[in-house]
Amino acid sequence: RSECLIQGVPEVPGQFRYAVTNFPSQVSQKGVLVGDTLVDLEMEAIPVRVLNLNNKPKILDKEDVIATCDPVVDIVARPQEFSTAQHLQSTLENLQILNEEQRTAVKKLLNEFQDLFSTCDADVGRCNMTQHRINTGDHPPIKQYPRHLPLARKEEAEHLVQEMVDNGIIEESSGPWASPIVLVKKKDGSTRFCVDYRKLNEITKKDSYPLPRIGDTLDALNGSQWFTTLDLKSGYWQVEVRPEDREKTAFTTGQGLWQFKRLQNANLKLSPKKCRFFQKEVTYLGHVISAEGVKTDPGKIKAVVDWPRPETIHDLRSFLGLCTYYRRFVKNFSTIARPLHKLTETKSNFNWTEECEKSFNSLKQALTSSPILTYPRTNKDFILDTDASNEGIGAVLSQNIGNEERVIAYFSKSLGKPERNYCVTRKELLAIVKSIEHFHHYLYGQKFLLRTDHASLRWLLNFKEPEGQIARWIQRLQEYDFEIQHRKGTSHGNADALSGRPCGESCKHCSNAEKKFGIEIDTSVKVLTTTSVDPWSSCEIQKAQLEDPAIKTILEKKLMSADRPSWQEIAPESPATKRYWALWDSLHLKDGVLYRRWESDDGRCCQWQLILPKSRIPEVLRETHDSTSGGHFGVMKTLSKTRERFYWDRLRADVENWCRECHACGARKGPKTRTKGHLQRYNVGAPFERMALDILGPFPVTTKGN
Repeated sequence: RSECLIQGVPEVPGQFRYAVTNFPSQVSQKGVLVGDTLVDLEMEAIPVRVLNLNNKPKILDKEDVIATCDPVVDIVARPQEFSTAQHLQSTLENLQILNEEQRTAVKKLLNEFQDLFSTCDADVGRCNMTQHRINTGDHPPIKQYPRHLPLARKEEAEHLVQEMVDNGIIEESSGPWASPIVLVKKKDGSTRFCVDYRKLNEITKKDSYPLPRIGDTLDALNGSQWFTTLDLKSGYWQVEVRPEDREKTAFTTGQGLWQFKRLQNANLKLSPKKCRFFQKEVTYLGHVISAEGVKTDPGKIKAVVDWPRPETIHDLRSFLGLCTYYRRFVKNFSTIARPLHKLTETKSNFNWTEECEKSFNSLKQALTSSPILTYPRTNKDFILDTDASNEGIGAVLSQNIGNEERVIAYFSKSLGKPERNYCVTRKELLAIVKSIEHFHHYLYGQKFLLRTDHASLRWLLNFKEPEGQIARWIQRLQEYDFEIQHRKGTSHGNADALSGRPCGESCKHCSNAEKKFGIEIDTSVKVLTTTSVDPWSSCEIQKAQLEDPAIKTILEKKLMSADRPSWQEIAPESPATKRYWALWDSLHLKDGVLYRRWESDDGRCCQWQLILPKSRIPEVLRETHDSTSGGHFGVMKTLSKTRERFYWDRLRADVENWCRECHACGARKGPKTRTKGHLQRYNVGAPFERMALDILGPFPVTTKGN
């Protein structure tokens, strides 16, 4: 079954200019078909298309008449019309989104290149740019026995093999290699003929030529409005196998041994049923892409939703593998999937708990409601939000596009056992390091904004003499150009869904961080003491502040979100209120409670001090001075400890008076000046029994030099 051009010679050249060839019956009886062609008889040799209708060689004698010529009466120019080939009809059905002019242009293009499309299952191409090599080194041949096929499918397998033989795709083999076949049902109900080459792949030396990353190909679609996808027809069959490696491709069906060989002499062929041209939205590698962004393929997600509860580790790993492919679409993926991942660990027993069931359903829900991720813009600054919890870390990469902050990708990671023992500050820093490393290909070489809800990390790169792991992390981060911005937890919802929880009160790392940088305190204030003291709720504190005349005016203005009152408004108030008014810019509300935000001169230390009502001052001073943890220290130490959490007008004077009037301190601590002892007589003993020595000088020099 081949086609070729032969040179025909007209018997009476030049009698008429144009003619249409017509094949005589004796040629068709030989199984040869001659195509009708418009020719010019003034040519010495006329090209004639001849087609062999079967797989046996045909011979035409030199003097055979292969065609006759009929004169053309007239040639009439007709308006240009494009009759679409039958095998392209399915492709053109997907062009309804185009207008008439655009559809006409696409039809013209497809008709011009219609030979690139496969017309039937047997019409596959051949890539003449390379040959497929199977490098197994000196490994002995692998021979596998054929698998049992159901009786209902044996005939189908034999039919597919015979079809490939007729199409010149395979040939009989007599080599020592053999692999079994697998028949797989396609979506349209037809059968895909596959060979199980896993054993062959294990001994084949892999080609290191890199395949493009799926994420990189999706990122490259920024700015695209129209999309086209091309699919090769039986792409595996379109690459020629080296003659010396063909025996390695041998497969057996139980009825014979076959191997792949050189394919038809043609270029690559496309499958018209699977090609999509000029679409606003197409499915690509399990993703649906459009000008708006990337989203998950509903067909793949339906498989996740319909997935039954896994009964074995193998089933669970298959489910997690499909879900992991779309993890960039799911916020906090690792945290949600952690109970399921625990079941796949080596030393874990497969015990499906209520927590696993919740995780299983949460993953399904997260994938069905996943957002549309936007394409990254190189002309826009990136925004990275990070957060950490006791179980994992997470991040959101986004950009401001128009008036909206659009998500590009999510990142999450479960914490290992040592990492779960980190303090809050180290976990938050770990989240920053891992997130930046994950999005390295986006962030490196570009300035970006890093947002965190952990206040102490604003001075991340200004640590004095960092050591060990912290030093290595900071050194790694210095490769990037970013600005750190603190954001309240209520505003940090896009990354804060990890539900960060504080670590134990005895954590040494948090204690050090608090002393160095001042971590935000909870509005449910606890006085630091070893005694049992009930915390103050925000409602109690706010009520006490409103009852304090010195604080009331300032707090009411802050609650109304008013601007700083003028001096004329504040002039009638008390001196204490005026001093609070002078601190207006450093006073802030947290859950309706007034705090003072204090920063050191170098900006490296920050503390949030509760504005303490006068009615609460004695209770605080009893805890910071009189209690066991207070230790009845002096004025400076008590003042320093009190300032760590609280502030009020005349704080220093109140601390001095409290320490001076403390009865315990007065009873146990003597006066600073020691009394001199009384003069007494003593008995004079023997010579040199007692000696006294003193050092005097230097003395002035006399006139004689002494």
